[in-house]
Amino acid sequence: MPKMTGARFIAETVHGYGITHVFFMPYIGPRALMEMENLGIKRVQTHGEKAAAYMADAYARVNRAPGLCMAQSVGAVNLAAGLQDAYLACSPVVALTGKENQINQQRHAYQEVDHVNPFSAVTKYSAYVATPEQLPFYLRQAFRSVTTGTPGPAHLDFEGIAGSSVIDREGELEVIIEDAFAQLPPFRPEAEAEKIAEAIKLLSEAERPIVVAGGGVTASDARSELVALAEKLSIPVATSLNAKAMFPSDHPLAVGTPGSYSRACANQAVCEADLVFFIGSHTGGQVTNGYKIPPQGTPIIQLDINPDELGRNYPIALGMQGDVRNTLRRMLAAAETTFERTEWVSRVQELVQNWKESVNEKVNSERLPMLPERLCRELTDYLPSDTILVSDTGHSGIWTGTMIDFKHPDQSFIRCSGSLGWGVPAAMGAKCAQPDRPVLCFTGDGGIWYHMTELDTAMKCGINAVIVVNNNHSLNQEQGGVESVYGGRTSGSDELWLFPDADFAKMAESMGCFGITVNTPSELAGALDQAFASGKPAVVDVKTHVEGIAPRTWMPSSR
Repeated sequence: MPKMTGARFIAETVHGYGITHVFFMPYIGPRALMEMENLGIKRVQTHGEKAAAYMADAYARVNRAPGLCMAQSVGAVNLAAGLQDAYLACSPVVALTGKENQINQQRHAYQEVDHVNPFSAVTKYSAYVATPEQLPFYLRQAFRSVTTGTPGPAHLDFEGIAGSSVIDREGELEVIIEDAFAQLPPFRPEAEAEKIAEAIKLLSEAERPIVVAGGGVTASDARSELVALAEKLSIPVATSLNAKAMFPSDHPLAVGTPGSYSRACANQAVCEADLVFFIGSHTGGQVTNGYKIPPQGTPIIQLDINPDELGRNYPIALGMQGDVRNTLRRMLAAAETTFERTEWVSRVQELVQNWKESVNEKVNSERLPMLPERLCRELTDYLPSDTILVSDTGHSGIWTGTMIDFKHPDQSFIRCSGSLGWGVPAAMGAKCAQPDRPVLCFTGDGGIWYHMTELDTAMKCGINAVIVVNNNHSLNQEQGGVESVYGGRTSGSDELWLFPDADFAKMAESMGCFGITVNTPSELAGALDQAFASGKPAVVDVKTHVEGIAPRTWMPSSR
């Protein structure tokens, strides 16, 4: 068996699994980073551990393959906090951290806290590695864990503040790459034939069935199968935020995004359905708006690669365990005839048309500062056919989820699953994953303030993502809650949600990036052209109206 350092073993292993970038906050495993560089892996040194985790998360999601982030012992818990988003998004991220030597644990060692509980909350698998000889067992298991079943992060804690007890020492180590675990999904199990037949029967007998497609459709790369099944069975499709790009927005069966960040027509259609088919969806609180859309008691079919999810939040008429793509292929083969549901499809199209008419005035508004609905319309019209759109959370998630449509099958969408500020670092991770595709981040001024320092990282590393800032100089999503406490608008309440008007274009330029300000809708396309052509990380600072508030979620009681 060959003898090598832990550093060399780590580098050869992650290289063998296809990782092209490592995102890290020093000081961690410098010898491993050097060995990675020697193998052509790009090292991206960030200004914070959370940003490193966010970059690895987006990198993993865009590539449907493992991402890698690293931090030393004192930064480990910060890295764990960043993994919250990867965990919530079911993203296959491997995190490597140093750990104060075992002999110093629970003895008030400098800067040391327990790593076990923070990482156990945000990973599928976490292990302590004390010697180089343990690496082959635990590192390969980390790659198995992040990719199998429901994907999610894994963590290895290396002995030594910078992991030196494992990374710098030699051992007899054999590099073995298990190719199956280098992408999602590593295996494609299929639901049993009798369950597929039963599902076809239930869907055929339903008068008003609807599909709610979740992130499992994206992870399985099952867009074409989803479209084909919907067309063959004449079933409308609602797409969660994690599956937004998995169904054509202009398709006659498309109803939009349901749940909390939603179009009213999508929630209405799901609530009127007499059978809901959840495909690759956790049926979580956001896509169901607190487990109320569809109403409890609605007949449910659920397909998921992880059997633990079947029936978790809704009692099911039928559960199918299997990979989405292959199981939908089996369903297509089993459906002998093409169905027509003229009345139900017409009703759904009526709901969609009513929603479009309800937002038409704002979508086409010439009001200045610009309304966010108009900004989203301009972006929909502009986005290149192979764009990766990266969305922050809060209002950014609502605007992109409800108001931006994808017109091309090669467009992609990833969104923040938890932490405001994720967008800028995530756009950088996405650009590292797919450097030849245009990457556009949609965030707000509240979001860009979190990790604006990473524009410096982007500049140094040549990561040329374009950041669009919906700049209304506020956290206006908080306005209603704050003013309800203060009994109206006061100076005391204003300071909790209003910001001074900032010039993010100039800030970007001060870091060597490209910056440009947009005040009117007619300026946006030209500004974006300049941003993408600049050959630099770019910030497009769009001045929007502070009164641009997302509408309340439609609920059945509001009919």
